[in-house]
Amino acid sequence: MELEETFRTIEMLQSEHLDVRAVNMGIDLFDCADRNIDRACSLIKEKIIRHASPLVEICNSVSRRYGIPIVNKRVSVSPVADAMAGHGKDGLVQVAHTLDAAAKEAGIDIIGGYTALAQKGLTLSDRALLTSLPEVLANTTNLCASVNAASTKAGINVEALLMLGHIWKQAAKLTADADGFGCCKLSVFANIPEDNPFMAGAYKGTGEPETVINIGVSGPGVVKRAVERLRQNSPGCTLGDVAEQIKSTAFRVTRCGELIGREVAEKIGAEFGIVDLSLAPTPEIGDSVGEIFEAMGIPMVGGPGTTAALAMLNDAVKKGGAFASSSVGGLSGAFIPVAEDSALARAAEEGYLTLEKLEAMTSVCSVGLDMVVLPGDTSPETLTALAMDELAIGVINRKTTSVRLIPVPGKKAGERAVFGGLFGESPIMAIKNNTSNAFVRMGGRIPAPLTSLNN
Repeated sequence: MELEETFRTIEMLQSEHLDVRAVNMGIDLFDCADRNIDRACSLIKEKIIRHASPLVEICNSVSRRYGIPIVNKRVSVSPVADAMAGHGKDGLVQVAHTLDAAAKEAGIDIIGGYTALAQKGLTLSDRALLTSLPEVLANTTNLCASVNAASTKAGINVEALLMLGHIWKQAAKLTADADGFGCCKLSVFANIPEDNPFMAGAYKGTGEPETVINIGVSGPGVVKRAVERLRQNSPGCTLGDVAEQIKSTAFRVTRCGELIGREVAEKIGAEFGIVDLSLAPTPEIGDSVGEIFEAMGIPMVGGPGTTAALAMLNDAVKKGGAFASSSVGGLSGAFIPVAEDSALARAAEEGYLTLEKLEAMTSVCSVGLDMVVLPGDTSPETLTALAMDELAIGVINRKTTSVRLIPVPGKKAGERAVFGGLFGESPIMAIKNNTSNAFVRMGGRIPAPLTSLNN
């Protein structure tokens, strides 16, 4: 049995896109706080470079040893709005550029943690960070940002989302020459996890160790081939059999990820945190979550049965990963980022995957309305309302949901936005604009649901 498992893992590596999608090093920044912003930035840069500089070489060494590609080497830091409280917008912009420069000098791919935790209200520092976002997103290269605007315990901070509606528009305008790319680097959450290794929502939670290694494994291509193989070899298989096949595949993938993560953590001198076993697609053909649905027998994502297939996939991945490791965390399930998944983008282009169907699917997946590209004339209030709908799913169901919304300046529904690299490309999805303005402009906070009273 062990020999069979070894051969299956080798096959996954060679032909099915098995990789460790992200090694994320969390670094605490609270000891860098200083009333003098120049002094604070100097401390931040020194600490990040000191801890993160060995990360790339260690990851490459471990990758060579086991033959498992490690795609991204990343850092996330303490939520900047809290760690650097007391500084206004200009000071936080300086911190953002310091983080960006430190990432470049350390050789890492992306740095996250330009974050505000604003689910129940906005501090002066939260407001300063939100106000800085358009400029920061447009003028940094490696920095990602996130805002937690809702939680099951606190409800939905509509005031923060109203600000974000305008921020999305401003960030898109400042990066209009790149189809509003600045918005690709901002995620807005309900119930944001403290140990998520995936961007743009990664930050180092205040309950995490001083330095910590969190691993994001992936493998939609592995799961797709496992489903195809089962259906070819067992024509009479049931959906229960498919779920079991996905579960056993997730088990193997998680084992590989934990092996890598623990060795990287030991070599770099950080604590090992979690394995996030999310199926995170790339724009590459064969590395798509949407293609898993096609392998299950749904010809086009968005057709009837898609939500049920996604629910089964998400559940089976969680069950297999939880059995493989006692350190599963983060988001852990299946991502459906439209622009980053070739099958999802194709389904949207052909009219099968609408915005309404996508929202229904998010009720059973790991994240939410991710990398959704919208017409440039979408109003700030409509963006806010769309975010409110998605975060409400997370709040009521006690799960993480998020949005990455990109209103593309000068383009209309049916046209195409191209971001390149891992961010992919997508048709612009239609949305009924300006239909909820009166509701949204009431502002305030939607109270926490009854499910929050579970102590």
